[in-house]
Amino acid sequence: MIHAVLHDSKDTVAVAVVEGIKAGTELTAWIMDEDKTIHVTAKQDIPIGHKVALQEMNVGDTVFKYGVDIGKVVAPIAVGDHAHVQNIKTKRW
Repeated sequence: MIHAVLHDSKDTVAVAVVEGIKAGTELTAWIMDEDKTIHVTAKQDIPIGHKVALQEMNVGDTVFKYGVDIGKVVAPIAVGDHAHVQNIKTKRW
């Protein structure tokens, strides 16, 4: 079962595509551009449509989604964390 998708292997987050992801779930994420899968364990509940971190990120790091810079880290993020407005902000303002 595919739980999350990402476009590019350089992406630092993947998007949850199923409902009910709970902390402790072993996720299978599909890298679309390469047609391969990777695995990560969710450390927190991840709502459908939200992001799960694929690597450790520190304050100031750039977050990549769909191969694009989507913002900067404002609070440390661990692999498997829910990556959202509590730890990522746009660079636009």
